[in-house]
Amino acid sequence: MQLQIVEKLYRVSRTMLPRVRRVWSKLFGRYLWVTNTVSCGVLLGVGDGIQQHIERARGVSTSERYDWARTGRLFLVGLSQGPPHHVFYVWLDKVLPQKNAKTVFKKIMADQFLAAPFFAVTFFLFAGLLEGKTLPEAWKEFKQKFPAVYLFDWFIWPPTQTINFYFVPLQYRVVYINCVTVVWDVFLSYMKHKDQVKKQEKEV
Repeated sequence: MQLQIVEKLYRVSRTMLPRVRRVWSKLFGRYLWVTNTVSCGVLLGVGDGIQQHIERARGVSTSERYDWARTGRLFLVGLSQGPPHHVFYVWLDKVLPQKNAKTVFKKIMADQFLAAPFFAVTFFLFAGLLEGKTLPEAWKEFKQKFPAVYLFDWFIWPPTQTINFYFVPLQYRVVYINCVTVVWDVFLSYMKHKDQVKKQEKEV
């Protein structure tokens, strides 16, 4: 009986493995931009979910219910940032294809001085607009919070990108970055909502 089960599992695995490979090759080949876009949205939502649980565990959130609307907004923000992330890293590899130390340094500097400010400003503007803020209000929030966000950006991303540009194949780079981004997204969610959480505390 056990032998029959093992044989059946073996046949199923032999049938499924080529299909899995085909799906995998499409996700990280022809449809890479879709994979990168969806992963950006999902992981930013996951980061917000983790941050909401941290807020409740620390007792700084007065809400007893999970704020799905808040997570949904950040999911949409993540979706909006997926395509630019994809385009940026493809462009960067075409412009700087080598993997020597000088080229990796140039890539990291491009990431810090071009990508980081762009994605920070679009994050706060789009998230603010989704909350119902006006554009000037969202811009004011960005200016208030950007220094702390950019400082932490320098702490986490240069070592992460060194590994990324040296060792990670192009088609897996946004996914790799998104895995590290879960930590970054928790921080972004904290920065985005910390004033709202403090306001709730004062109202109690």
